[in-house]
Amino acid sequence: MKLLKPSPSLWCIFDFPAKEVELQELQKKSEDPALWEVPSEAQKTMKRLSDLRSEIDGWKSIQKLTQETLELAELQAESLAADLEKETAAIEKEVSSRELKTLLSGPYDKGNALLAINSGAGGTEAMDWAAMLERMYLRWAEKRGYSTEILDFTEGEEAGIKSITIAVNGLYAYGYLRAEKGVHRLVRLSPFDAAHRRHTSFAQLEVLPEVGDDAGIQISPEDIRIDVFRSSGAGGQNVQKNATAVRITHIPSGLVVSCQNERSQIQNRENALRVLRARLLELKQEEQEKQMAELRGEFTKNEWGSQIRSYVLHPYQMVKDHRTEYETGNTQAVLDGEIDDFIEAYLRSRHPVARTN
Repeated sequence: MKLLKPSPSLWCIFDFPAKEVELQELQKKSEDPALWEVPSEAQKTMKRLSDLRSEIDGWKSIQKLTQETLELAELQAESLAADLEKETAAIEKEVSSRELKTLLSGPYDKGNALLAINSGAGGTEAMDWAAMLERMYLRWAEKRGYSTEILDFTEGEEAGIKSITIAVNGLYAYGYLRAEKGVHRLVRLSPFDAAHRRHTSFAQLEVLPEVGDDAGIQISPEDIRIDVFRSSGAGGQNVQKNATAVRITHIPSGLVVSCQNERSQIQNRENALRVLRARLLELKQEEQEKQMAELRGEFTKNEWGSQIRSYVLHPYQMVKDHRTEYETGNTQAVLDGEIDDFIEAYLRSRHPVARTN
């Protein structure tokens, strides 16, 4: 029986001494009455204190359980073999999950995400593929217990969707979903082709962190133009008679965002500002990354020509991530939202020290 012995590199990644020092400092800060003179700062401090305490307690619990399991194993009692196997598997699963979260250390990784799916060239085929991706990510979010909210939706002429923007709310939503950013390629026999020929379709996935006013992104009223229009729909009761849809143009950057899913113009305006704030943050981060990467001679921007993943349904069944080489033949499970293995492979590839043997 293989028993779990967490490697030194695992505890090194977590860095217990530094975390415990930070916990003590935050605890002392939380006891200062002056902290609450600035409520927003106090709330951030208390949240960090709570998250850190939970994180430390969780790892200590794993350490204790691992030690107890090893001590039982040393008894070499055959009657305990099945229980030890079960305990070991449970510990390994929990350690892997917590280890993965240590890789999500970016400033927005713990927060919510804005997910935008845009169909590429290919007409109805591409729009249907975009709808398939929408279903895949909604199912993935549901499995994780995340809540979702559709902020904007543009329907395809014959089938599928042209574009959709979804707010995904839950702990680490952005940290996980940022692994999915890029172009996704589908190869299949077309259900829309009378000759039933094989087609290749593309859709682009954008993943943005949902940020608040404290992210340093200021949107000045004179820098934006707001247009209102009637929401588009399939007809009948779905067509809005009033102009409730909102389009916001950020004049300095040229960014344009629209939201039309709500019946309230005010709510659509708020949602559009949420998306605009996230896009401005991404623009700022991309510029910073570009400057640093160009100094190293390695900058490449995510464009339509470079897909991150291929989903092949014909002539064979396979989903392959081109960044990590991870692949599976269970295409239906992936399209049903089972994408955690792809996300984990990507995150671990970005942090080689955390790869499992």
